[in-house]
Amino acid sequence: MVDSLERFGSRLDDVVVLLEMAREERDEATFLEIGGEIEKLNADLAKLELQSHLSGDYDQLNCYFSVQAGAGGTESCDWAEMLLRMYLRYFQRTGYDVEEISRKDGEEAGIQSITLLIKGPYAYGYLSCEMGVHRLVRLSPYDSDHRRHTSFAAVDVVPEFADDIDIQIKDEDLRVDTYRSGGAGGQNVNKVSSAVRLTHLPSGFVVACQNERSQHQNRRMALSILKGKLFRLEQQKRDQELASLVGEKGEIAWGRQIRSYVLHPYQMVKDHRTDHESSQTQSILDGEIDEFIEAYLHHRAKKRQAK
Repeated sequence: MVDSLERFGSRLDDVVVLLEMAREERDEATFLEIGGEIEKLNADLAKLELQSHLSGDYDQLNCYFSVQAGAGGTESCDWAEMLLRMYLRYFQRTGYDVEEISRKDGEEAGIQSITLLIKGPYAYGYLSCEMGVHRLVRLSPYDSDHRRHTSFAAVDVVPEFADDIDIQIKDEDLRVDTYRSGGAGGQNVNKVSSAVRLTHLPSGFVVACQNERSQHQNRRMALSILKGKLFRLEQQKRDQELASLVGEKGEIAWGRQIRSYVLHPYQMVKDHRTDHESSQTQSILDGEIDEFIEAYLHHRAKKRQAK
């Protein structure tokens, strides 16, 4: 952050010098060049302001990003896949690297759950703004009477910690299950029980990983995700807002939603934490969610300053 500010200050100094030269020479072309540079500086200043809100100890880390369908069968599984598509397009636009860790498809359509590893600058800081329940209202494509349905899916985000992070997990607190990975992947996936599911008995957290070739690698990655969840549990105890989003049982239902996506009878996406809203539903579902992330970062910063 300090380096970014120094680079910004250096660019600002250059513009001031250029402006003085343009005034002395009355150079119209240079004035136009300065105008373009000032626009870039304004945009970069807004980005720096956002980064200043990402001052948490772990905001700069990569993260594990999960989407899970709520109750409601095919409707919720389809909504979970719609959310996944939205975020994959956002990751592509922002240049984040994406690695699939585990996936469970819906019985008829969509996905029941998926976990991704997201790598990029401040991935955890930005994507933590999306954690919570997302609600969809639409005319159902799976209802023969074409009635309006409400579906829920949850987004969970935990930081990817280095192996030396001081979060203790006792062997006796873990139940380890192995199973065969599903989907494509060659002989190893089809014949070897390399996938790992960890159940942390004290907290009830369940983490699965099937992406890696060996059971050892999958266990190591699953432990990393579990550490992130336990870290977030400790945060939740100290943070009332986080506790209200996650809830005691992490319900994916009414009263827990952070954002509603209404496609019928009108078009509107509204974030219930910040009251930020937009009628551009299609562009948002195509991954243009920056305005919602920025609005929540400002909201969160104000709440922290008020404490």
